[in-house]
Amino acid sequence: MALPAEVLPPLCLIEDDEIMGESLVERLRLEGFDVDWCHTGTEAAAALALRRYAVVISDIRLPDCSGGDLFLDLVARQSMLPPFLFMTAFGTIDRAVELLKAGAADYVTKPFDPDALVAKVKALAHDYGVMAGTESDADALGVSPAMRRIAQTLPRLARSASVLLITGESGVGKEHVAQFFHRHAGDPAAPFVAVNCAAIPESLLEAELFGYEKGAFTGAAKARRGYFEQAQGGTLFLDEIGDMPPPMQVKLLRVLQERKLQRLGSESPIDVSFRLVCATHQDLKALVDAGAFRDDLYYRIHVIHLRIPPLRERPEDIRWFVRHFVELFNRAHQDQRRRIDPRTEQALMSYSWPGNVRELKHAVERACILSPGPLLGAEAFFGEDLETGQTDDALSPSLAEYLMACERDYLQMTLERHHWHMTHTAEALDISRKTLWEKMRRLGIQGHDDS
Repeated sequence: MALPAEVLPPLCLIEDDEIMGESLVERLRLEGFDVDWCHTGTEAAAALALRRYAVVISDIRLPDCSGGDLFLDLVARQSMLPPFLFMTAFGTIDRAVELLKAGAADYVTKPFDPDALVAKVKALAHDYGVMAGTESDADALGVSPAMRRIAQTLPRLARSASVLLITGESGVGKEHVAQFFHRHAGDPAAPFVAVNCAAIPESLLEAELFGYEKGAFTGAAKARRGYFEQAQGGTLFLDEIGDMPPPMQVKLLRVLQERKLQRLGSESPIDVSFRLVCATHQDLKALVDAGAFRDDLYYRIHVIHLRIPPLRERPEDIRWFVRHFVELFNRAHQDQRRRIDPRTEQALMSYSWPGNVRELKHAVERACILSPGPLLGAEAFFGEDLETGQTDDALSPSLAEYLMACERDYLQMTLERHHWHMTHTAEALDISRKTLWEKMRRLGIQGHDDS
């Protein structure tokens, strides 16, 4: 049977059993995956250090170590790990569940259905953001089905559409989507001009958009091109179009219809050619019904409409963006590399993020900057400011409480695993005994007598 024409991203299989290993390798390769087969934990660790995999499929029992211990060791040392899918016998299900709590992606119980395993692997590879091939940072919209559909649609729209409306809550990345649209529209050197209609005073908006001639008004010492002219041959992005005052709505409609404008103080029309992307967090149809937005302009810009879902509707993007933002920080600060604690990552995925991607980005950047060590634990996202000692109010109490609960559970689990031996627990967590005691006191964990 021939391989599929499309070769999917590489997988790492860690399996000592020759019969099972050969069977899985053959099946996964038939599905189109590039598979590296490792027989031992040592071999797998070396492979993971050299190559970026979409998914790691590992048996819990390996000849030289436990697959679970290998995973925990990698979590402690690396900032970015691919999803781990464990294969386990019935007797070690508890161990598999423990690994899930530590950040593993999933597990299957032997004997398992190969079709079910392949389905899990494909889903994990897709969520990790590698299925569509390598993406540049600029083209990274997310890995959720909704954002991938948008990413697949935009290049086609960019080749033919001249007007696009993007809606979504504040912070979902509407300007980022507009830039994606612009980059796929043709000339990479063409200008992209972004204007926040809500940020410009109404008295200045006409001059900013249309430009003006020298002497057009007091203070106009020289002629100036407006945003429409600056976007000539490229893309004009009008953010918060719903806040544009009615008089300017009339002027915008005329420019869109005639593709001509006049600078303030000029009698000569100027031809303009640009793509227009409008964005808003408001319900424009409701504004039309309320008389706050012109219906003729609404139908003129509502030809093609993209809704960007809030982050809470696409939780699979949260993990991807967290890792993406950590990696961006690591690239810029090679001497201060950070890695995310899987338990904290799971907690971040469960938070609703009312400020969406913008709030998440700021939270990760803050954690990377303020964290005293390489591991981004819960305290990095809501702990005390390093200088003032005051709790940061940038994150909501609900996130702080959730992260604190996750950190408390993780500490208790680690303490119990080491029979409440403080030295051994501190070593496992890669912190000092003093730091462990301080964490326990802050989280309200009562210590046991230990040696």
